[in-house]
Amino acid sequence: MNPARLITRLNLWLSRTPYSPVALLGRFAIAATFWTSGQTKIDGLAINIVNGEFSLGWPSLRPLAVILFRDEYRLPLIPPELAATLAALAEHVFPLLLLLGLATRLSALALLIMTLVIQLWVYPGAYAIHGVWATVLLLLMSRGAGICSCDHWLARRH
Repeated sequence: MNPARLITRLNLWLSRTPYSPVALLGRFAIAATFWTSGQTKIDGLAINIVNGEFSLGWPSLRPLAVILFRDEYRLPLIPPELAATLAALAEHVFPLLLLLGLATRLSALALLIMTLVIQLWVYPGAYAIHGVWATVLLLLMSRGAGICSCDHWLARRH
């Protein structure tokens, strides 16, 4: 078989990859990334479905989180206590919504903004990993959660 024809057939075959499993994997991966980060900022609630850690309780902000925001992250225009609280909240709420596929585009936008803040003010040298995060989030913003989602179920119902 001619190599150009083989590449064309391979491209055609790969273009038939269904979007929904890709979106589900992307939702899970990016949610896990932010959830894991959020878990480092709180005490009292620990949920990790991958390693089976479950400790249910009322979450409270770790003092170390505020110290990190004050001494290392140093975001402009926002006090470290507020920044740490908002980050911990966002890193729990938006990943959960992504896992459910509920308000997916809005949740992806919120996490994209957080990624941009991290890239610009916290870890500007980590552009490679932040680029991967941004790509997944932009994909979810542009194409949605896919059929394995509450968004899809709600759209079909209404």
